[in-house]
Amino acid sequence: MNDDYYQQNAQRFYDDTVDVDMSALYAPFLAHLSPGARILDAGCGSGRDTKAFSERGYEVEAFDASAELAARARQLTGKSVEVMRFRELHTVEKYDGIWCCASLLHVPENELSEVMARLARALKPGGVWYLSFKYGHGEREKDGRRFTDMDEASLRKIVAGSGVEIEKVWFTGDARRGREAERWLNALLIRNTPMRN
Repeated sequence: MNDDYYQQNAQRFYDDTVDVDMSALYAPFLAHLSPGARILDAGCGSGRDTKAFSERGYEVEAFDASAELAARARQLTGKSVEVMRFRELHTVEKYDGIWCCASLLHVPENELSEVMARLARALKPGGVWYLSFKYGHGEREKDGRRFTDMDEASLRKIVAGSGVEIEKVWFTGDARRGREAERWLNALLIRNTPMRN
């Protein structure tokens, strides 16, 4: 479902998101990272955030499930953007930071715990992880896409046992023009302990 949407609407999605100013969301995430730190942009979409982090001197790797969006992100960033799904991530303790801006919201609710554990394993101990979901509860479909919405209780549930702790939760409106009324749940997670296999 989501694959079809992004295949047919990749350029429109790219145009709608590539120039959105996300600097207010970057600040709390980057405050936890040293200069030159390694960041994974997981579900990078247009490549906007990969480009922004690279321009600030960070070492950035990126992937997206949509081949069409990955191609546009490669063109924008000049970086090798993999076509990959979250469940294909097998990296262990590689990244100082992981950025999941509006990307985990397409993971079905029953797969989120496993995906969270995979991402947590990829994060170095002490690493920081930003994620965002549309604010709400449960799964829904809209315009050919599946969404898993998240509230504070849902977030605590999927984080429990994943090897990370919630550092901060806050709410924002949508940064895209005409969508300001949409609410987003934003969170910073910190991996404080070595993972168990």
